[in-house]
Amino acid sequence: MTGAGTGLLKPAPGTWGSVPAVILAFLLGLTGEAWAISIGMAVTAVLATWGCVALGPWAEARWQRHDPPEVVIDEVAGQALTLLLLPWAWLEPSITWLAISCGVGFVSFRIFDILKPPPIRGLQRFPFGWGIVLDDLAAAVPAAILCWIVLLPFISTS
Repeated sequence: MTGAGTGLLKPAPGTWGSVPAVILAFLLGLTGEAWAISIGMAVTAVLATWGCVALGPWAEARWQRHDPPEVVIDEVAGQALTLLLLPWAWLEPSITWLAISCGVGFVSFRIFDILKPPPIRGLQRFPFGWGIVLDDLAAAVPAAILCWIVLLPFISTS
């Protein structure tokens, strides 16, 4: 639930909690295979979402509050979904595009996760672990759209 302990780091545990998915995407990207990133991020997003839903009630009881800041597996899920939705197959296969894409994905997700524009913020009202994770998954969608806009100049036309 604490994202390998990143949720215990201060300040900004949610930002720290987004880092593991970015590192994983970068490492998978070093294979040079877009499908490796896609499969890795899909599996990460699904497992982290399942973990949030299954263990969310326990975490809220443990930290005695709704969506405790120590719980960052929701950020792992949202960050992984953001990275899953990037145009990996159309970007130049190099360390540069990988670093730029991961960086843009990280910053974009953090912006939308922190700001939580409507209707994203309202999703926190759902009960149990759903209220912990749905806002992060929803923040991933506009974050990915912003990434596509930023990365469009880097898309390979060959």
